[in-house]
Amino acid sequence: MSITIVLADDHPVVRLGLKALLEAEPDFELVGEAADGLEVAPLVERLRPNVLVLDLIMPGINGLDVTREVTRKWPETKVIILSMHATEGYVLDSLRNGASAYVLKGSHATDLVQAVREVAAGRRFLSPPLSERAVEVYARSAERATLDLYDTLTTREREVFHLAADGYSSADIASRLFVSPRTVETHRANLMRKLGLRTQTELVRYALRRGIVRLEE
Repeated sequence: MSITIVLADDHPVVRLGLKALLEAEPDFELVGEAADGLEVAPLVERLRPNVLVLDLIMPGINGLDVTREVTRKWPETKVIILSMHATEGYVLDSLRNGASAYVLKGSHATDLVQAVREVAAGRRFLSPPLSERAVEVYARSAERATLDLYDTLTTREREVFHLAADGYSSADIASRLFVSPRTVETHRANLMRKLGLRTQTELVRYALRRGIVRLEE
């Protein structure tokens, strides 16, 4: 039986290489691709893959928030985060948001193949130099962590937040999310209130601190 996979990465060359790697495995079936974070959840909803291979930094909405939405709505789809960052904070955030694996972009190609097999079998995976012991430590830390105000945002508020932080106007956000500008303004006001932010500058600074604003990898 094939392991079905959706691949999400906004860099065409990187995505092409990952696609070739995954399709070389006889029991892997790549059923969908996405280049924008906003495309991923609808794709998962339609295709219901066994595994989602997801870039950490995505335009539209980042990999962490995509992971949170996917694992909450479709827990049968296991998420593998791809990242160039080997720091504890990124790993912890990924696990806290529901990821089953964290694979470094600089790791050996076989790590991603192994990660797909591990998460499809219901296990977790971290590519070297990360370790299983680190997984357990991070998971325990996540359980003890205090409430993060960002966690109180709804999925739509997170989408508006990401796009606003990227500099999109309310009209542009409305067009991308297929809602009215007035609805966008309502979501924006709510998220600003929840996060204790007052201005666009404060919103961007908050996004930078959390690594939400898109960084070139």
